[in-house]
Amino acid sequence: MTTNFQNEKNLIRDYYKALDSANGNDITKVLQNYISEDYIWRGFHPFNEISDAKEVSEIFWQPFRHAFKNIQRRMDIFIAGKNQIDGFESVWVISMGNLMGLFDNEWLGIQPSRKMAFLRYCEFNRVENGKITETAMFFDIPHVMLQVGLNPFPPQTGAHLVQPGPMTHEGLLYEEQNMEEGEKTLASINFMIEDIKGWKHTGKISLVDELRASWNENMIWWGPAGIGSSYTIERYAEQHSGPFRASFKDRISNGHLCKLAEGNFGGFFGWPNLTLTPTGGFMGMPASEKPGDMRVIDMYRREGDKLSENWIFIDLLHFWNQQGVDILDRIKKTPRT
Repeated sequence: MTTNFQNEKNLIRDYYKALDSANGNDITKVLQNYISEDYIWRGFHPFNEISDAKEVSEIFWQPFRHAFKNIQRRMDIFIAGKNQIDGFESVWVISMGNLMGLFDNEWLGIQPSRKMAFLRYCEFNRVENGKITETAMFFDIPHVMLQVGLNPFPPQTGAHLVQPGPMTHEGLLYEEQNMEEGEKTLASINFMIEDIKGWKHTGKISLVDELRASWNENMIWWGPAGIGSSYTIERYAEQHSGPFRASFKDRISNGHLCKLAEGNFGGFFGWPNLTLTPTGGFMGMPASEKPGDMRVIDMYRREGDKLSENWIFIDLLHFWNQQGVDILDRIKKTPRT
């Protein structure tokens, strides 16, 4: 059997084509044409939740498009599927990639470079009755800071370089897919989530051996700016997973709002996914007794029966803002390197 989400996929592709070619108030018209009246949009700090297409246009899209000229949407993953979280009732379309443009005007207090710049993004769109009813659009604002010579989070445990798409270059699933492959991918994601839940293996087996149950040996964890990326299970354990576990306590899993897979790709988002209390040192930040929420998107590529690539979007500005650290305010006072 094959998946059949062509109507939803075509709607989102038409929406992107119209949105990416619109300017100014025409962006509002595009959004109102494709978005339902009972809409909710979730974006990273400082945007957060917005429930009106006109406000999404005026608060996020128009200022962003004023700052970044000649935008190109460069997608690396495009999939659709039914959401496991609501019993496979709702259909969502996921797009992941970069919005590339000329960074010509100030954005969020970040001074422009007048050079090309990339905004890493991943967007989940719920489609019902020919309209978009819900959106989660997560994007890597600290990566934009790095591109103009600002470093808001020294030091990183991994390396933040280019964030490419899948090694196989097969992430754009515009056509119908084999349903069994998506089911295998979702099973691999679910196994990994259950296996690390509560860090239940900590102290029982090595972290590397724990990770080997879910990941292929040459896996890549494409982390956000401020954390960085890691290649191979051993380096991932050394450069992210180990330091992360050591830097937080009282890990609370809040679950996800959407989780789906199609073909060899899948992912989820939460609002928030995790609540954690920092013990100090991670990302150069102090310890705290105050729990903080992490809003996260994870996207995966499966190879065989294990996972091989993982792209991560974490609302780090929101998390540290809850700890009393306003990164956007701080970068206004920081000279470029």
